[in-house]
Amino acid sequence: MTLFIKQCKTLSLCAGAILMLLCQTPSQAAENKESAADFTLASKNHGNVRLQEQVGNVVLINFWASWCGPCREELPLLEAMQQDYADLGFTILAVNVDKDPAKADVLLNDIAVTFPVLFDNEAIVSKLYDVSAMPTTVIVDRDGKQRLLHKGYKSGDVAKYEKVVKSLLRE
Repeated sequence: MTLFIKQCKTLSLCAGAILMLLCQTPSQAAENKESAADFTLASKNHGNVRLQEQVGNVVLINFWASWCGPCREELPLLEAMQQDYADLGFTILAVNVDKDPAKADVLLNDIAVTFPVLFDNEAIVSKLYDVSAMPTTVIVDRDGKQRLLHKGYKSGDVAKYEKVVKSLLRE
């Protein structure tokens, strides 16, 4: 009987820990500070870009698609962030997930951006970051640790990203 009670307590503790992990908000999950998955992707104008080469900078990775309405709304706001914080060691990597990279060009003709636009047309990097919503934003600190994962976009989200970025730039 004592062994049964110990096993139940152990299972209860494990279940509680699992439940806590499942209920974390993105900012809580960011406290785990796991290394961001490294990748190399071809870019529109910058050759191949590797995330690991950005260690020392705060990096916002934004997964987007040409067919995504919220992405169209978000990209100009991200460009403004890039302009505001680039001199402080911040960069954005915009990862387009369209199967046909030419579709990205159509959108980029309307919305000019200065940050690197990368192409993940085979969804390899998207799978590494468990991208299941468009857009998905990941913020990586100067040490290459993933600090935020945010799925989707609604008005006001970029202000949340800015708050995280400002904090990481001060670290």
